[in-house]
Amino acid sequence: MPEQSNDYRVVVFGAGGVGKSSLVLRFVKGTFRESYIPTIEDTYRQVISSNKTICTLQITDTTGSHQFPAMQRLSISKGHAFILVYSVSSRQSLEELKPIWQTIKEIKGADLPNIPVMLAGNKCDESPEIREVSASEGQTQAQAWGISFMETSAKTNHNVTQLFQELLNMEKNRNVSLQVDGKGKKKKEKVVKEGESSASGREKCHIM
Repeated sequence: MPEQSNDYRVVVFGAGGVGKSSLVLRFVKGTFRESYIPTIEDTYRQVISSNKTICTLQITDTTGSHQFPAMQRLSISKGHAFILVYSVSSRQSLEELKPIWQTIKEIKGADLPNIPVMLAGNKCDESPEIREVSASEGQTQAQAWGISFMETSAKTNHNVTQLFQELLNMEKNRNVSLQVDGKGKKKKEKVVKEGESSASGREKCHIM
């Protein structure tokens, strides 16, 4: 189990070029870049609420390369929740998630049923002519893994906030929400060291 802290750590995995960084940047900063810049590992933070206490959502944008297996395993061991991203225009990118999913299962073991995991079919704005994975195929794969599924587009901002919100809604151990002090406004990095309150009186997480 990850050590308890006031951070809630989400790890984003996927092959190179599927739009992991674009999804994270669209969510955290509201921006989109057309150019592709390979990532080794970046971490983004924003303030959310956890059990009605301020908490830091820490999003780790991992490399799409297979050259850093130790870094990948460390990210999995520390992660509280995971987003597995593929491009709907690349069947190969969906296939490349399968060994990552197996590694998550291996490391998380018996804790896995309580860990939020989303499968995201990104670039759903692409034309039907170049789409290689249908929405129903993505849904079928997610069901086979026992996780949730959503199609997204970082370019058009389709389902980006909803993806992260749904992930937080799946958290069973604490009540996490994108709202802070009743406001949906995202804030820059800030860490509060106070202890977490009990998970009693859970509320449905939502965005205003």
